[in-house]
Amino acid sequence: MNKVAFITGATRGIGRQIAITLAKEGFNIVINYRKENEDLIETKKMVEDQKVKCFTVQGDVSSFEDSERMVKDIIEEFNHIDILVNNAGITKDMLLMRMKKEDFESVIGVNLVGTFNITKNVIPYMMKNRSGRIINVSSVVGISGNAGQTNYSASKAGIIGFTKSLAKEVGSRNILVNAVAPGFIETQMTDVLKEEVKEEISKTIPLKRMGTVEDVANVVKFLASKDSSYITGQVINIDGGMLM
Repeated sequence: MNKVAFITGATRGIGRQIAITLAKEGFNIVINYRKENEDLIETKKMVEDQKVKCFTVQGDVSSFEDSERMVKDIIEEFNHIDILVNNAGITKDMLLMRMKKEDFESVIGVNLVGTFNITKNVIPYMMKNRSGRIINVSSVVGISGNAGQTNYSASKAGIIGFTKSLAKEVGSRNILVNAVAPGFIETQMTDVLKEEVKEEISKTIPLKRMGTVEDVANVVKFLASKDSSYITGQVINIDGGMLM
């Protein structure tokens, strides 16, 4: 029986690559999305090309009711969830002096509250099976901070605290909880940057390049595998040495 991996915010970027990478490892994949569009159709096809099942669930992770419904739908389809990747995230960058209250709350709502909502609904099934992996996508800015990103940095720092605390709560049930903290990764979100800006960023990174979505997905693959069976409560930076 194939294991099931549930990835939130998986229609593009890092989430899409995680879905494809885990599909190549033989996992059946569940993709969460908010709006049905070409990105969703493309991702579903890419996953199914790996000869595994791809189940899609529509919903907003910042809504507890949506999260509860999505998890129930997955359990009805597969009867278990083996891997949870909390990847859904948004940015609304602005200096604090100019940031609107709703922009702070919406980023915290999706990134941090969304992680709670999904995990809260998945964890009972993992506890029952006495097995599971939870991999939360944080960010290096959750460790270092970044001007113009008080909302995003706070949400990603919160995910780190959440990860470490939950790891202590559920370790005795053979549930491993870890986080990855990507640095500057080439995605659609960074495509808007001018080439000269990307070059300046690369100069600040010891490896002298921006990361790829594959760099992140491969670490998630490791944390989802039996090779990481003695690792929990950890945050792995994927940043080319930017933070040391």
